[in-house]
Amino acid sequence: MGCVCGSRQNTGWVKTKEMPVQLASQRDFFAGLMFTVVGLAFALGATQFTIGSAARMGPGYFPLLLGVLLALLGALITFKSFTHGLPGGDKVGAFAWRPLGFVLLGNLAFGALLVGLPSWGLPAMGLLVAIFALVFIVGMARKNHSFKESLLLAVGLSLGCYLAFVFALDLRLPVWPEFLSV
Repeated sequence: MGCVCGSRQNTGWVKTKEMPVQLASQRDFFAGLMFTVVGLAFALGATQFTIGSAARMGPGYFPLLLGVLLALLGALITFKSFTHGLPGGDKVGAFAWRPLGFVLLGNLAFGALLVGLPSWGLPAMGLLVAIFALVFIVGMARKNHSFKESLLLAVGLSLGCYLAFVFALDLRLPVWPEFLSV
């Protein structure tokens, strides 16, 4: 990949040198590429719903708008990655498997514990147990995980979620485990 730069003399075009295209920031390039792909996927998915117009928006209008904006932002970031960055190219480091695994596992555990998995015989454990499990599992993504920090965060987050969702918004979420609330 490169461009041929030259000059025209009396005898025709003379090749002087080849200049390869250099990324100034690999991080920005891959982040922009990811934003573009996700934005286009959301925009494409939104077309399965009624779009409507600005005066009468359908259920697909807002996701389509956000998808297009995300794709445009991604294209801008991708383009910027060729011109702005750290000297040496701002390389992408090793893939962080540990945080990815614990964050995914924590979210799956939250969903399973919140409403239960009847097909597996797991009853709904409620909002508080699900939040505690989420915080402790995701906390292990950090190498120097602290049980005390996770406990304080879980208590605060549980209290905040209870006050916001159950008390203030009056959402009917299972708060306690199924076998305790009967």
